[in-house]
Amino acid sequence: MENFKIDVDADGIALITFDVPGRSMNTLTSGVMAEIPQWVERVKTDDAIKGAVLTSGKTSGFCAGADLGDMAAGMLGGTDLQAAYDAGWRLNGALRALETCGKPVAAAINGLALGGGLELTLACHYRVAGDDPKIQLGLPEIKVGLFPGGGGTQRLTRLVGVQAAMMAMSEGKSFRPNDAKGAGIIHEVVAKGGEVEAAKAWIKGGGKAVQPWDEKSFKLPGGGPYHPAGIQNFLVGNAMLRKQSYGNYPAVLNLMKAVYEGVQVPMDAALRIETRYFIKTLMTPQAQGMIRSLFLSKQELDKGAVRPAGVAKSDPKKVTVLGAGMMGAGIAYVQAMAGIETILIDRDQAAADKGKAHVEELLKKRLSRGQLTQEKFDALLASVTATTDYDLIKGSDLVIEAVFENREIKADVTKRAEAQLEPGAVFGSNTSTLPITGLAEASARPENFIGIHFFSPVDKMMLVEIIMGEKTGQEALAKALDYVMKIRKTPIVVNDSRGFYTSRCFGTYVAEGLAMLEEGYAPALIDNIGRMTGMPRGPLEMHDDVALDLSVKIAKQTKEDLGDAYQPLPGWKIVQTMVEDLGRYGRKNGKGFYDYDSKPKKLWSGLSDLAPVTINDSTPEMVEDQKRRLLYRQAIEVARCWEEGVIDDPREADVGAILAWGFAPWTGGPITMIDQIGLEAFVEQADAYAAKYGDRFSPPQLLRDMAAKGETFYGRFAGRKAAA
Repeated sequence: MENFKIDVDADGIALITFDVPGRSMNTLTSGVMAEIPQWVERVKTDDAIKGAVLTSGKTSGFCAGADLGDMAAGMLGGTDLQAAYDAGWRLNGALRALETCGKPVAAAINGLALGGGLELTLACHYRVAGDDPKIQLGLPEIKVGLFPGGGGTQRLTRLVGVQAAMMAMSEGKSFRPNDAKGAGIIHEVVAKGGEVEAAKAWIKGGGKAVQPWDEKSFKLPGGGPYHPAGIQNFLVGNAMLRKQSYGNYPAVLNLMKAVYEGVQVPMDAALRIETRYFIKTLMTPQAQGMIRSLFLSKQELDKGAVRPAGVAKSDPKKVTVLGAGMMGAGIAYVQAMAGIETILIDRDQAAADKGKAHVEELLKKRLSRGQLTQEKFDALLASVTATTDYDLIKGSDLVIEAVFENREIKADVTKRAEAQLEPGAVFGSNTSTLPITGLAEASARPENFIGIHFFSPVDKMMLVEIIMGEKTGQEALAKALDYVMKIRKTPIVVNDSRGFYTSRCFGTYVAEGLAMLEEGYAPALIDNIGRMTGMPRGPLEMHDDVALDLSVKIAKQTKEDLGDAYQPLPGWKIVQTMVEDLGRYGRKNGKGFYDYDSKPKKLWSGLSDLAPVTINDSTPEMVEDQKRRLLYRQAIEVARCWEEGVIDDPREADVGAILAWGFAPWTGGPITMIDQIGLEAFVEQADAYAAKYGDRFSPPQLLRDMAAKGETFYGRFAGRKAAA
């Protein structure tokens, strides 16, 4: 076998080491799937083997789950249900054979075990994990539009009960080892490095070779659908899942069905039920779009798919951050965590020290969770120098400017910083809206000037948008990408324009909410419809989050830059009045569309004076139409960005939209949404909205041309890659 090695000791215990060659992390590839039945059969039939311990040969983890690019290749997009079912059953059948092999099998979990990796251990009769805060145990499949398809829905439910299992699976929750033990998912936590020894000790101590659910006396914890207490889990669970998903995710509903039906039958039948629902889910456009964008495309971008060829790899060791506010301090934190020496500069020492204090606060959270030792904490904090001294920039490989969105201030710090830089060092501006080409006019070396746009909060937001100015060189791009990959963020690369890609397209969601407000829609209705689309928040509350006064500042700068060409957005006067006359800046000062002085927040009562409500009905037809309106408005702007050359890679467009502003993940992203709707149908609906709401909905000529030719964005991209 290529992926497993078997060593039998003097006690007759087989140590099965899982080690996929040529990879830093074990995953369930088609080769691994083929070999599991082989070693299971040997354990079962070899009289010299009294029991087995399964562990990982990797230092990075036990198993990260299924390799969707490999294992699901035969199922994605297919129409042969029997072939898809057979492919989906392979893992379930193999793991059922494992737990019924007649000999005790223990899992020695010496690294993270997620998805199919955890399901593999759940099929073992005993589970031991190392006491390591880096280890995560969980079933996160819901995050890519699926649910556990390797027995997880049935085994986890039988271990911890319906309520706990459904909460873990529907949220994709991960557990640290001690939490997993407390929840009943694993049996034992031992000192790191002692997992195999403890697993062998269990076998030698008379470990039982039968799973609890295969014993006649087994009872489902908490009861099943016909138990007085158990039925409540399904009655309440349906409502909770609807609240979480708004019906946008077939995986959530099918997960509940698999659990509901599966717990009423023996395990063999339950696993067949799970496989059928898993394949049904896998065939949905939602799952296929999410797998492509949130797994396959993201993985490609994380590995540098858009990095220029022929440019030597760089490894930034020292990076300066200009501006120690929340954004700059967040950047300093992720740099420190990546082992980068950081100079954090602000206009006075107090401001710089405040920024470093935020870094310390974030590090303390990791320390309190056991994710850092005191020694590591001290070293990371010491790697950040808070100062006002620009001389300390010397030796930096990169400078990240994160000061106010003001062209003059940015120009000043650019000149001061560049005076200290070596010729090959890169200057990156963290602007969210100001065109990079214009900012680069303050630079003496525009070929090394680039946009590096982070999202707040930096420690949690995984995307970085890299913006190419007109004179930005390929070497600067490569160095920026190397930096983003080193701090473990996902990069997308776009060309210059006002608002670039993410801010420009996100702004349409907020602006359309304002338009609805101006039209007379009730504010609560607007935000509820926004949430129902699958967006993380309603447009009004999201506007509060990003700050109303920031919108006013950006609008004024845009008006100054564009002159007579500037067109105010619908509802703009409402925001301007709230900021300039009423001092309502949003969540940051507790007053915006909502009042934040109580929990939960409440819609501001005075809003009806600025925007009288004339539309308050909520028929299903109206709600569906307005949900579509909010999504179409964003997608049309994405298509305009494509037509204008701001972005030209569907992977970056989709991944960027989901990670940057939370574009409804169930769609797979705006480009996938357009492709799945069909260009002709999308253009027809967009034209109808344009006639009703205005030219902002008018589809660009690119969409009309593609519709006429029967093209799709991903089809064109595949052709481009093939030609290359």
